[in-house]
Amino acid sequence: MRSEAFSVTAIRHGYCGMDSRIAAIARYTLLEALRTRLTALVLITLLVVLAASFFVETISITEGARFQAGFYAAGMRIASVFIMAVTVLVSITREFNDKGLDVLLALDLPRSHYVLGKLAGFLALAVLIAAAAALPLAWLAPAPAALQWSISLAAELAIVVAFALFCVITLNQLTPAASFVLGFYVLSRALTAIRLMSAHPLSGADTYSHQAIQVMVDALALVVPALDRWTRTEWLVNQQAAWSDLLELTGLSALYVALLAAATMFDFYRKNF
Repeated sequence: MRSEAFSVTAIRHGYCGMDSRIAAIARYTLLEALRTRLTALVLITLLVVLAASFFVETISITEGARFQAGFYAAGMRIASVFIMAVTVLVSITREFNDKGLDVLLALDLPRSHYVLGKLAGFLALAVLIAAAAALPLAWLAPAPAALQWSISLAAELAIVVAFALFCVITLNQLTPAASFVLGFYVLSRALTAIRLMSAHPLSGADTYSHQAIQVMVDALALVVPALDRWTRTEWLVNQQAAWSDLLELTGLSALYVALLAAATMFDFYRKNF
């Protein structure tokens, strides 16, 4: 509630323009996250995963450095997604329960400004978490590869943030929203493998049921990002990604974030508070 009180004061005193209101909400959303135990949680998680990666290096018979970098990258990727998703879900749920949102909307604040401000604040937090996660990789992997991994992780976290915000505002409850976010992320990571299995079955390729499943999977691939293409560990241990591919992934992330933000605002305007 302290962050909400600060943002209410900021909107009342001088933050009258559209951009300023969005910036004020984004700023205090970021401050709220940084002033809680999130910073300590990220630091502890980073140290634990890094220590585990050193253990993996010691038990590796050959190529210990590659195993260490790969283990750390995979572990921090999952941990960063989990931390970022939970932060969004808990923050918005708390505002619903504490009636902080009602106070903001009572100030004649457009709902689109609230959504965009919250999204901007969480996206800034995602960039900070991605940068912190990539710091040890500056010593464990080539610097260009670590930079590519960090940029891709930030883009991946942006998609997770936008989807988590959409789920929690739409469902208004923490548990169903968390379940949808978890299902979405698991499906996104496994989508390429699912498409390969549906395209090349061991048997029954000519049956109508398999053809229907294949059409459904291909249609699902049009709207769900294949997140296994993002933040790939092989960039650190084998070969760096092409910058053109990274630019494509960043553009796709921006597109998905924009679509999810539009869907969130559409549903938010339909709700009665």
